[in-house]
Amino acid sequence: MIRSVSRTRRLAARRGFTLIELLVVIAIIGVLIALLLPAVQSAREAARRAQCTNNLKQLALAVMNYESSNGVFPPHSMAAASRTQTDLPMSWIPPLLQFTEALPFYSAMNFSVDIMGTGFGGWANSTVTTANLNILQCPSEDSFQPLRATNMNGTYYGMTNYMGNYGGPGVIQVASGTIVPTNNRYMCPPSNCYYPGAKWAPVTIASIRDGTSNTALISERLLGVPTSAFTRASVNAKRGTFRSPRGVSYPANAQGALDYVQACQSIPGSQGTRFGGGPGQMWAATFPIWLVITSYNHFGTPNQMNCTNPGEPAGMDSNSPYAGYYVAPLGSAPPNSNHPGGVNVAFSDGSVHFIKDSVAPQPWWALGTRAGGEVVSADQY
Repeated sequence: MIRSVSRTRRLAARRGFTLIELLVVIAIIGVLIALLLPAVQSAREAARRAQCTNNLKQLALAVMNYESSNGVFPPHSMAAASRTQTDLPMSWIPPLLQFTEALPFYSAMNFSVDIMGTGFGGWANSTVTTANLNILQCPSEDSFQPLRATNMNGTYYGMTNYMGNYGGPGVIQVASGTIVPTNNRYMCPPSNCYYPGAKWAPVTIASIRDGTSNTALISERLLGVPTSAFTRASVNAKRGTFRSPRGVSYPANAQGALDYVQACQSIPGSQGTRFGGGPGQMWAATFPIWLVITSYNHFGTPNQMNCTNPGEPAGMDSNSPYAGYYVAPLGSAPPNSNHPGGVNVAFSDGSVHFIKDSVAPQPWWALGTRAGGEVVSADQY
């Protein structure tokens, strides 16, 4: 009898959890997971942002090496001697590959021909131009969707998140940045030039009179999406281009530029883009009048909307079939990213800074110009 009672007591001492106790444990585990998950996600984004910063650093150093070898910065676009009016020239990126880990791709390129021989239907340097290179892609990008087929076989161009600085507000001064077209033959038809007084000359260290540590060089943009259209309220809004309800002609003053930016940001949520595609759709080719393929500008501040400008000259009309893709020189094509709160920007001295979305327009514009004479302190951005 004594043995039976002892065994009963031991069995009672080893009883399992009650339902209430189990629920409490599960609740505690859930709370711990909820507390840890944001920290894990934040740590992952910090690592992605660090890699993005490193990519920009490597590209900026490649520009420095290019300048040391050639005496000038790489131009926004480079046409082969044999090009015709329907060809699309190389962008500023291919000549930099020789100074990066992507040297084999540079060695495989034929620089005597343009990327596309007949508009978008040509086929040149295809082994290289269809490659997606790690140094050109930000790890925080979450939409690596092909944007444009190169020809009838459905092969796609390699894409890029990194864009050259075309300059400050084009309505004040066109091509005032560091990676710009070096001549105006695309901008000057036989009758007249679209943007008289634009700074189309090659960029040198000496021409960056605002100081290399105060002048942006390269930043980042989210890739476009291959859909036909989406609205201002869409999660993809930063990836598209909208038509501003207010146009500002060239040349304008600072107030006119502010009016345009405010109009661009006031676009209603129901307004749609004209096209998908656009930003970053190809790293190897570009065109001088189209900003967002491999360029951005310092007009709207980081992560604001991209807008065409109805005030463009008639020959550069923002209602043209390509307007929804590319943004002409008077439009707004700010950098954007998936990094919380801002974008990475490489400067002309090779440094990389994180610029907050809250930066004021005027210092942001000043960082985009190479010789605007503005005074900008680090605490302004």
